[in-house]
Amino acid sequence: MLGDGNATSGPLARRRRATLAAERRASVQPVNGASAAACGSPVTAQPSVPGGGKKLERPSAPPPWAERKKRRAEAGDRLSCHKAQESLLSSASGYRNYRGILNWCVVMLVLSNARLFLENLLRYGILVDPIQVISLFLNDPYSWPAACLLIASNVFVLVALYTERQLSKGSFSECFGLVVHVINLATMLTFPAAVVLLVPSMTPVGGAVALGTYTILFLKLYSYKDVNLWCRELSTIKVKKLVRSLSCPLPQLSQGDEHKVCYPGNLTIRDMYYFVSAPTLCYELNFPRSPSVRMSFLLRRLFEMDMDLSRMTERLLRLAVPNHLLWLMFFYWFFHSSMNFTAELLCFGDRQFYRDWWNSESVTYFWQNWNIPVHKWCLRHFYKPLLRRGFGKMASQSAVFLLSAFFHEYLVSVPLRMFRLWAFTGMMAQLPLAWFVGRFLRGNYGNAAVWMSIIIGQPVAVLMYVHDYYVINYRQETD
Repeated sequence: MLGDGNATSGPLARRRRATLAAERRASVQPVNGASAAACGSPVTAQPSVPGGGKKLERPSAPPPWAERKKRRAEAGDRLSCHKAQESLLSSASGYRNYRGILNWCVVMLVLSNARLFLENLLRYGILVDPIQVISLFLNDPYSWPAACLLIASNVFVLVALYTERQLSKGSFSECFGLVVHVINLATMLTFPAAVVLLVPSMTPVGGAVALGTYTILFLKLYSYKDVNLWCRELSTIKVKKLVRSLSCPLPQLSQGDEHKVCYPGNLTIRDMYYFVSAPTLCYELNFPRSPSVRMSFLLRRLFEMDMDLSRMTERLLRLAVPNHLLWLMFFYWFFHSSMNFTAELLCFGDRQFYRDWWNSESVTYFWQNWNIPVHKWCLRHFYKPLLRRGFGKMASQSAVFLLSAFFHEYLVSVPLRMFRLWAFTGMMAQLPLAWFVGRFLRGNYGNAAVWMSIIIGQPVAVLMYVHDYYVINYRQETD
């Protein structure tokens, strides 16, 4: 029975398999004469590209769950379009990109000034006399005392360089070199002041430019003297302890394409005049450098310098608080446009010439952040040396304000040829003001007090000088 069953089932099973194989062969659709048998595979053939032989793949349909998820999302968007979020101009939103608003301000300022310029030109014509503008700098066209003073400043720069070279070689003793530096620096303050006071053809504007330049050179050469002295001290320690000087860890160490300079390799004319031209008051052997000069950045800063000079004059004549707006525009023109222009031209890497002084909540914070080059110089060469000599913080801060008050009065009184001490008094008044604001005012109240001191304090001092200058020079003529 079992054998008969197997015998009878064998032909039937074979017939069923033959029938299934025939059905599979019939399901194959030949393309361009190619049959499924030619592919050597029993599965359904895939259509091929005519004349190419590369098979085409049919796009697979998205799974049903993806379609259901998409429909639910579309239904949710139709039913709800709100979520909890802050407005962009709210401080809680964290939004900080206001570039479009700044561009709008620039466009509105240009359009309003263009309209005003055309209106005044059509109504009054050209009122600026070039001869009067030149007369601000020159009383006598054949006498240029301010320009001569600027050219003569190179003598003091070369004396400082020569003295440092002799000190590095041991030709000058430290004591004699210090005497030469002191004489050179003292002459830098007294010589231009004497010329401004004694030469009749020197104008107040020319005198202010000359004295400002000499003051900047004085601070630069003082820093130059100190840093080279520190390098010599480190070299002495190196000789005694047989270790490398900390002023330059590896001689001629290459970092990228630039080489680090070691003392006394920095005592060159090129290095000295790079420092004199750089927008900083603190000397270093190796300044941070940018890789190249960006012409687009350079042209933007130059365009800003030209625009702001004309805008300063226009605002001084027309706005209700001209002194404060003039000061703000001078800050932007000098500390942002001019100094960035110079830094880009010299590939000077440290571009932090100011910090967020407009957020100052104390007078001390304002003076520490609105003029970073001067602050660095005072901290490095005046405040910290006083602390190392045993002076207290309060005494050292008072000494810094005293030095600043002297230079403010020096730059104002000498060109005007009158000594009223208004600038000196205004600077020294910052000490009790700083104590009062720091003790009694906080947050927005402190910031408002700082702004009030800037807006009111400076115009008061300016008006006092204008009044005294008018009384001294023009009162007799009007009488």
